[in-house]
Amino acid sequence: MSNPIRLFHLSDIHFGLEDKAALAWVKREIARVRPAAVAITGDLTMRARHREFDAAVEWISALDVPVTVEVGNHDLPYFNLIERFLDPYRRIRGIESKVEREIELPGLAIVPLKTAVRWQPRLNWSKGWVSKTALARCLDAIDALPSGTQALIAAHHPLVEVGTRGTALTRNGQKAMEELARRPVLAVLSGHVHDAFDLVQDTVNGPVRMIGAGTLSRRLRSTPPSFNELSWDGRELQVAVRNLEQVSTRDMMIDDVPEDALPPREPGEPVAPVGRVPPVDPPVH
Repeated sequence: MSNPIRLFHLSDIHFGLEDKAALAWVKREIARVRPAAVAITGDLTMRARHREFDAAVEWISALDVPVTVEVGNHDLPYFNLIERFLDPYRRIRGIESKVEREIELPGLAIVPLKTAVRWQPRLNWSKGWVSKTALARCLDAIDALPSGTQALIAAHHPLVEVGTRGTALTRNGQKAMEELARRPVLAVLSGHVHDAFDLVQDTVNGPVRMIGAGTLSRRLRSTPPSFNELSWDGRELQVAVRNLEQVSTRDMMIDDVPEDALPPREPGEPVAPVGRVPPVDPPVH
């Protein structure tokens, strides 16, 4: 491949608590670099309010490049349970053609994998869940790609923990990793933890690379707002973590995925009563 394919990987913008300077910079960089595609791996909003989605739709619609958007656990109606269960994407219809969109490029495809669900049988609905339907849809899409095409999987949650103890972040994530290892998958792109990472996870079927993007919001964990710039030359996928403070990529990356995988709670945010949807990270379809 004479000219490498350049992609931007954004995540956790959290309109409602977005970093306006970071977003203006990213928009300028997209216009300047004109990447082949932009993958946004979820959490467009803070509380899935109408005004937050309006701002997200306006910002994303102005990007003059192909965009695919994954839905994060912040991206369903938070105060309207009926809408969450019966019409979960109503507030995002302004960019519905970009939601869970597969993008095919020369020798490379971005394939979505839904990890956020409307509800799950555990109290912390903010964590990930790969349903049988979501996994089958993802695998079918990979299997249908032209021969020789490599896949980048776009999900919101990291599929498994790395280097930590405790239960997995994403239910059925290990199974998904094992199935992805059987296929021509370059990496799994995700967000959710608000820090960048680039790790390789072993499975019984071989290794899977996991690449996480940081946040473009003011909900910082341990690094400043950032996004990933990916470069694929047909042989090697390179990752550069871009940030306004010019911190090196190595210093921007965490060594493993935290067990709790949650950004810090904002001052004054309430703790949900037992049996209620946790207010920090609401569930989605």
